[in-house]
Amino acid sequence: MRYKLLQEGDIQVCVIRHPRTFLSKILTSKFLRRWEPHHLTLADNSVASATPTGYMENSISYSAIEDVQLLSWENAPKYCLQLTIPGGTVLLQAANSYLRDQWFHSLQWKKKIYKYKKVLSNPSRWEVVLKEIRTLVDMALTSPLQDDSIHQAPLEIVSKLLSENNNLTTQDHESIIVAIAPLLENNHPPPDLCEFFCKHCRERPRSMVVIEVFTPVVQRILKHNMDFGKCPRLRLFTQEYILSLNELNAGMEVVKKFIHSMHGPTGQCPHPRVLPNLVAVCLAAIYSCYEEFINSRDNSPSLKEIRNGCQQQCDRKPNLPLRLLHTSPDLVSQEATLTESRLKPVIVTSNEIHVEVERNNTANQKMTASVGNDSEPNLIDCLMVSPTCSTMSIELSAQADRILGCYVEILKMLSDYDDWRPALASLLQPIPFPKEALAHEKFTKELKYVIQRFAEDPRQEVHSCLLSVRAGKDGWFQLYSPGGVACDDDGELFASMVHILMGSCYKTKKFLLSLAENKLGPCMLLALRGNQTMVEILCLMLEYNIIDNNDTQLQIISTLESTDVGKRMYEQLCERQRELKELQRKGGPTRLTLPSKSTDADLARLLSSGSFGNLENLSLAFTNVTSACAEHLIKLPSLKQLNLWSTQFGDAGLRLLSEHLTMLQVLNLCETPVTDAGLLALSSMKSLCSLNMNSTKLSADTYEDLK
Repeated sequence: MRYKLLQEGDIQVCVIRHPRTFLSKILTSKFLRRWEPHHLTLADNSVASATPTGYMENSISYSAIEDVQLLSWENAPKYCLQLTIPGGTVLLQAANSYLRDQWFHSLQWKKKIYKYKKVLSNPSRWEVVLKEIRTLVDMALTSPLQDDSIHQAPLEIVSKLLSENNNLTTQDHESIIVAIAPLLENNHPPPDLCEFFCKHCRERPRSMVVIEVFTPVVQRILKHNMDFGKCPRLRLFTQEYILSLNELNAGMEVVKKFIHSMHGPTGQCPHPRVLPNLVAVCLAAIYSCYEEFINSRDNSPSLKEIRNGCQQQCDRKPNLPLRLLHTSPDLVSQEATLTESRLKPVIVTSNEIHVEVERNNTANQKMTASVGNDSEPNLIDCLMVSPTCSTMSIELSAQADRILGCYVEILKMLSDYDDWRPALASLLQPIPFPKEALAHEKFTKELKYVIQRFAEDPRQEVHSCLLSVRAGKDGWFQLYSPGGVACDDDGELFASMVHILMGSCYKTKKFLLSLAENKLGPCMLLALRGNQTMVEILCLMLEYNIIDNNDTQLQIISTLESTDVGKRMYEQLCERQRELKELQRKGGPTRLTLPSKSTDADLARLLSSGSFGNLENLSLAFTNVTSACAEHLIKLPSLKQLNLWSTQFGDAGLRLLSEHLTMLQVLNLCETPVTDAGLLALSSMKSLCSLNMNSTKLSADTYEDLK
């Protein structure tokens, strides 16, 4: 049977100082009939001076209790305990046998724990101390009491013992760790004990104690810890344990096996706290690598200055044109000379990029003005930034470099698990690393694998985390794009990120506007190199009228026509534009209903047969159309009523409609597969006055948002 440990003040008794013959009389008196929470007290005088309520006036310390026994003689009152103290005996009478036994085990535990505190506070011989620790651990494991302090109190005693005795040998350390190991299976180590474990991991990383004893302890911490902020030494101990695994012969293979054991053999990790705890450990470890640079942050450049190629704010040279990042000092002086003399157009080399720039007053003034603001570099800036020169020169110590390599590898391992990737992406948004880490070429190069995994994931909750949380803040998309501080691949990762973001259920028009404002230069540069995704992006910008400036439009057209794939796509765009012009020409019916079982191809064929500039009411109810038909629906300028009842029209189509059909007033989505993710996009349709969402997966929260 298990009992709960009683706390201070849970027992109330009177005192007996007379022989056994008087016990029966006093135990049947009114003094022991009421039991209420109060301190365990003892009267100064004899029984005759007992208080009227039967409660003693002064506390009895647990250390003063010489013995605790159950009353066993004949005619003894039921459910009584006898406490032997100096100068007298205390009797406790409970209401039932369970309560009496609970008192009995609690008092025994308190009495023994005070004894061990006294014995272990002044150790003489360590072999005796080790024996006492083993006995203490056995007592805690065999106690019938149920309470956190039953196992925690021995750990705190040992922790205090270790903190006060720093002259122990390594063998003593390991013997103590092995002795208390059974208690650590179900309890977190206290802070001082964590410090002792950290020291052991640092000094003896290859010790078998680390593998055999610490492994289950760290596994329990990762599975059950809820907040490292309340117990930072648990995080430090976990960090040191992982580093000690990395010191073994197999190195990262051992760490990989440990991470796999924390995830489990199935495709879904059964422990929801493991991932956030591992990420917290990784972030703290990586932060510690750059602590020296962070502490001197007053003299370090900002990310904006790093992007601009400045090593420190005081070193900025505002007279240098175009914020170029040159690897050769001679080239810098040559540029300054060319600017002053206003020469004719020249070819400026920036690594592999060659751009012809005309030097005139207007251009120079425009470029100089852009240096002082927070906006992204303009077209020429983006084309001429050298990614390989856009990082600070950071040299880590050997220890910090080892820690950095270990924990970046762990982040890579975490990103390889499909079920962990969505949560990992959200934990890394907004960017949680210090700017010194983001300016460190080795770190961003290693972390690139994680960002690639996010970019390759088809789930929107994963790859949407590549973008910044709010406007004006850099996200992974900005950092790894050409001109960003982490770009080292001439835009390959940038192209893959754009491809997945454009191919998902994303807000296409809004995303294109962002690219046109901030990343038009990189898009054009990659299109010049034949990247098909960027060619498609430029075509969409022209098709959706994203670019207002005529000169920029002509420049985009020239870029498209400079490659075979671009020329082909631009010709297709021109053909679609001619068809669109014919489709939107005034005329045709105002109402149109497609026959049942019609498909997307049938709708496209119908709309290509004539002019539908006057079409206001379109019914696709009970047809087989899907979200793909949205590309044709957004070309109808006068459409105000759309019936999609019982179709396969989904979230992707809704997002496209919400961006383009701003005049839509009536929309029927009854019995369609749309979800909350797609329905939320309708909140931007200000003209919508009638919406049917019967038999959809609409939740109450989304309904409130739509209202």
